[in-house]
Amino acid sequence: MDFDVLIIGGGVAGMSCALVLGSAQFKPYAKDKKIGIVMHQKASALDGALFNNVLGIAPGTTGKEILETGRTQLSETYPHVTQIEKEKVNAVTNSLGGFLIKTNKQSYTSKIVVLAIGPSNLFNIEGLLTYVEPHRNLPARKERIQLKNNNHLVEENLYVAGVLAGWRSQFATAAGSGAHVATEILTLWNNGQTSMVHDSEPK
Repeated sequence: MDFDVLIIGGGVAGMSCALVLGSAQFKPYAKDKKIGIVMHQKASALDGALFNNVLGIAPGTTGKEILETGRTQLSETYPHVTQIEKEKVNAVTNSLGGFLIKTNKQSYTSKIVVLAIGPSNLFNIEGLLTYVEPHRNLPARKERIQLKNNNHLVEENLYVAGVLAGWRSQFATAAGSGAHVATEILTLWNNGQTSMVHDSEPK
């Protein structure tokens, strides 16, 4: 397999998931795991956003700034997480005990896949269309969709995070959803023993 986990989507949910997974690099159960994230975002919900109500983010910060600083934070803090740029995922199908992910440029394999893209009704990733349903927590007039899931799990080793998981479109909510999926994956890697990563100041 090319990856142990491949995250599709470089928005707040996807990058939050990648950051938490990346931070587990020194845990025995995660130190050799190959983590990737497809950063392609043709259009992001963060475009045009202005944040004044998010804990830890300076008031007046724009969504575009967060996207850029998030990429930098991920690459500088956890460079072992592979960022795949300028590729769009077209298909995700079961293959050899994992998944085959086809983009507009090439193909990858991964044991686990996390879907963290927007909830547009133009969603057209081959292999996942049977999971599409109307979004339960956004107005019907917006014609948004979600993927059927149980606590972010769509099927074995296939997760969905953020607004596509059925959550409302709020920055902190989407970030928490991505982090939650990451802890589910870490727990899976840790043989079912609950696992979270908390950094602490040196004493």
